Amino acid sequence: MGRHGRRLMAVLTTLSFLFFTVMPVLAADPEIDRLLRSPVGKDWVTNGGNLTNQRYSTLKQIDTTNVKQLKGAWMTRLKGSGAGGKYSFEASPLVKDGIMYVITGNDDVFALNAKTGGIIWEYWSGIDQKISTVCCGWVNRGLAMGEGKLFFGQLDANVVALDMKTGKVAWKTPIEKWENGYTITSAPLYYDGIVYSGVSGGEFGVRGRLTALDAKSGEIVWRWYTLPGPGEFGSDTWPAGADHSMRGGATIWNTPALDSDLGLVYFVAGNCGPDYDGSMREGDNLFCASMIALKAKTGEYVWHFQQVHHDIWDYDAASPVVLFDTVIDGKPRKGIAEAGRTGWVYILDRTNGKPLIGIEERPVPQEPRQKTAKTQPIPIGDATVPQCAELLPGYEKAGCIFDTFWETPVLMQPSGIGGTNWSPVPYSPDTGYFYVPGTVRTSAFTRFGDKYQIGLRYVGGSQSAPIGSPMSGTFTAIDSKTNKIAWQHKTPYRIGGGGGSTVTAGGLVFRGEPDGNFLAIDAKTGQELWRFQTGFGADAPPVVYEVDGEQYIAIATGGNQLQGSAYGDAVWAFSLKGQLNPLWPPPLPQTVAGPTGPIVAGVDTIKMGGNNVEYGYVPARVRIKAGSTLTFINVGDLPHTATAMEKRDWDTGALAKGGTTTVTFSQPGNYYYICLPHPWMYGQVIVE
Repeated sequence: MGRHGRRLMAVLTTLSFLFFTVMPVLAADPEIDRLLRSPVGKDWVTNGGNLTNQRYSTLKQIDTTNVKQLKGAWMTRLKGSGAGGKYSFEASPLVKDGIMYVITGNDDVFALNAKTGGIIWEYWSGIDQKISTVCCGWVNRGLAMGEGKLFFGQLDANVVALDMKTGKVAWKTPIEKWENGYTITSAPLYYDGIVYSGVSGGEFGVRGRLTALDAKSGEIVWRWYTLPGPGEFGSDTWPAGADHSMRGGATIWNTPALDSDLGLVYFVAGNCGPDYDGSMREGDNLFCASMIALKAKTGEYVWHFQQVHHDIWDYDAASPVVLFDTVIDGKPRKGIAEAGRTGWVYILDRTNGKPLIGIEERPVPQEPRQKTAKTQPIPIGDATVPQCAELLPGYEKAGCIFDTFWETPVLMQPSGIGGTNWSPVPYSPDTGYFYVPGTVRTSAFTRFGDKYQIGLRYVGGSQSAPIGSPMSGTFTAIDSKTNKIAWQHKTPYRIGGGGGSTVTAGGLVFRGEPDGNFLAIDAKTGQELWRFQTGFGADAPPVVYEVDGEQYIAIATGGNQLQGSAYGDAVWAFSLKGQLNPLWPPPLPQTVAGPTGPIVAGVDTIKMGGNNVEYGYVPARVRIKAGSTLTFINVGDLPHTATAMEKRDWDTGALAKGGTTTVTFSQPGNYYYICLPHPWMYGQVIVE
């Protein structure tokens, strides 16, 4: 090559280098990225509305003055998908350009005409019905969208991408194996070419992680483990020379949030494992029950804040974090908040993880055998649920939050199924309030130890609600500037583990209830303005969108097995021009703990998971003669036990699908029992 040719090549090489290093990289889906960064308008394109998870819509055609005129615009049944006792329907539909996308508890996806409800296409997951590592009901909490695809996790621990136009599978990436205890129940987050997904399985001795996948190919870009390996940051909060952190839980039940200006992705991690036995895992146990910030592109650790040190109460952080901007002491601040099962809202500076309103480390009760932490973080402000239990007959002790227990049951509030569980918490920039659902439930905590076996439940104890104890809820507006209650509703049903709510610029909060009612509330005052009976448990977070200039409010109604609400497969949409009237109310959820139904005599067999109700005994209450033998058979899909409540003096052990065993009752008495893996299942044997 001549001198001029070599010079030309050098110039071209230099220009090429400058082009690739100086020119900005084009976004993979600039339109979706713009919508994700912007206030929510006519489309609802991610689980939390936009990157902040605020669930705040700027639409205000429907407001406090006309919401009473709201009626059903359409209601569509999803062909029986996810309709049954083992399922929950908790997903937020997504809406883009007049098409709605919704996923059911069976991981089936439907595309609907958002104006009429007509089904455009459907994807049937064909997921293995024998999956036995599901914690708390078959559920999928939603979808993400970008680059012409829909993204979601499945209960078999795969992340799947579908073509938005056809519903055909574009790619499928396994994150782990369900046989090892891993599942996915949370909605992922898409932004700038990356899909972020957590995993579930904290009750099965897994190692939690956030996984970032390439949206185009499904290839894993990076993963960040919520449990540190030897020598990694946080490993000194676990016992040295042991591998307990490798099966310590800290799973991610929630959709992350993302600050594109700071370049950070935020999420929370769940409880430690085994849940109720801290005896072998001395230390604070990072990053269980923690709020965490990572660099969005690389997964590099930035900061964390642990809500509960050395968790032995199942006080995991499960509700999605919320990003918001505020002014405190006259200074603009970038905030992040999360509502915990403890009943408190934790409000931090999202740039550094430091408290915005003050959180104090205070001494707490000690139990040396549990290796309890000496102090716990106590937020300044109000709790949304009671934090002390009342003594009940048959129990020796009732305690308050962070009290201790060993092998004698101790009553406590909040229970590990109390406070705010998976439900999202919206934020209104108009009022400055967070809207927090809560469950009020007493649990009898006890530790009995567990041996770890891969793929089997690993909790080390139990927390069942005492027979006859009340179960209810709260819905609370928390002022973001003070962390104090602005207003609060006491609800007859538990709502902390269900749907959550959505807030609008029209001054309204929309939320469903387990009894099937869908409500509109004045966001500032808390006054109820409208109520509509959907006919099914209304336990999903609603969404707000607009088609052809008309505003709609939509909610998936199909029940929540943890709340005990009526199951179904319906999606409702409401508008001011709607013509559909309310349906008849479904059966009401329980408000008192214990077995329900008539007392049945003359039976010798009890079916676990009978009558298409996975989490129930059929019949739940029986009367037999002394010396009689009962056969317990598991006809459900998940492993179940029948375990005596008070003294654990009889136990069927874990029965897989089709498994049977017998128990003989020799002495007269009243015998209550529960399922240890699912302690909201109750049975009763009356022996005469």
